[in-house]
Amino acid sequence: MSKVKYYYDAESLSYKKIEKRKRNTLKYASIFILASALFAFLFVFLASQFVQSPKERALARELQHMELQYQLLNKKMDEAQAVLANIEERDNSIYRLYFEANPIPEEQRKAGFGGVNRYKNLEGFDNSKIIIETNKRMDILQKQIVVQSKSLDEIAVLAADKEKFLSSIPAIQPISNEDLTRMASGYGYRTDPFTKAKKFHYGMDFTAPQGTPVYATGDGVVTRADNASSGYGNHIRIDHGYGYVSLYGHLYKYNVRVNQKVKRGDLIGFVGSTGRSQAPHIHYEVFKDDERINPMNFYYGHLSAEEYSILLERASLENQSLD
Repeated sequence: MSKVKYYYDAESLSYKKIEKRKRNTLKYASIFILASALFAFLFVFLASQFVQSPKERALARELQHMELQYQLLNKKMDEAQAVLANIEERDNSIYRLYFEANPIPEEQRKAGFGGVNRYKNLEGFDNSKIIIETNKRMDILQKQIVVQSKSLDEIAVLAADKEKFLSSIPAIQPISNEDLTRMASGYGYRTDPFTKAKKFHYGMDFTAPQGTPVYATGDGVVTRADNASSGYGNHIRIDHGYGYVSLYGHLYKYNVRVNQKVKRGDLIGFVGSTGRSQAPHIHYEVFKDDERINPMNFYYGHLSAEEYSILLERASLENQSLD
């Protein structure tokens, strides 16, 4: 039961009952509700400024963890770039130099990152700077890796070609030292055994008993194995590629056929004295771009420095040739 309130009326000198008005009640209730709502808003606002919710604390920890991971990622990229820079330096100063390839300029290794802002979609966030910088470094690193990978692919091709080139050059004696009687005559002017006149001798004569094995001095393809070339008798010619051809004259018989592929050291024939020859020996010539050159320049394949010096001394003697 609600309490009844009265007030004293001075005019009538009596107490009168206070009548409640619904309008006032509604007004007071509205004021109370509005004040409560305002107070609650202020409380929540102030609390949000100084007190974090569990969700906010979780997000803050996640953001802190993300920043730490970006820092660690940048540290790993520093290490990767240091290793890549070392590879690039060796690539330019050793590998490409050895295989006679032009070094890759720095501008080419890091080209393609100017002009358009490719990181615009990463702007406008609290951590935009570290995110953009990390993405930029990652793109540069990826570009450098791609360029270096292509360079190593090229080096691999050059190495394979270099290996093929080194295997193809006629770089050993056609007769092994164990079977060799002596080096009879070298490249240069020598006395012709038949006319006794001085004549330019375009090859080297190695004397050995008839039937001594003769070996291919480099990888190549047999282009001739016949006796249709004046003076050489039974002879073999091998095309080594790169402009090199080797010739083996005065053979007793062949061990190869035309168009056969041979490797350095393969048995191709046997020493004889066919054609314009005075005694059993092998007449050996080397051509470069159709020009005869001194075979002495190519015996690095299996001769020691001492053996090469002895051979060079004997080849220099102006004696009589055997053909």
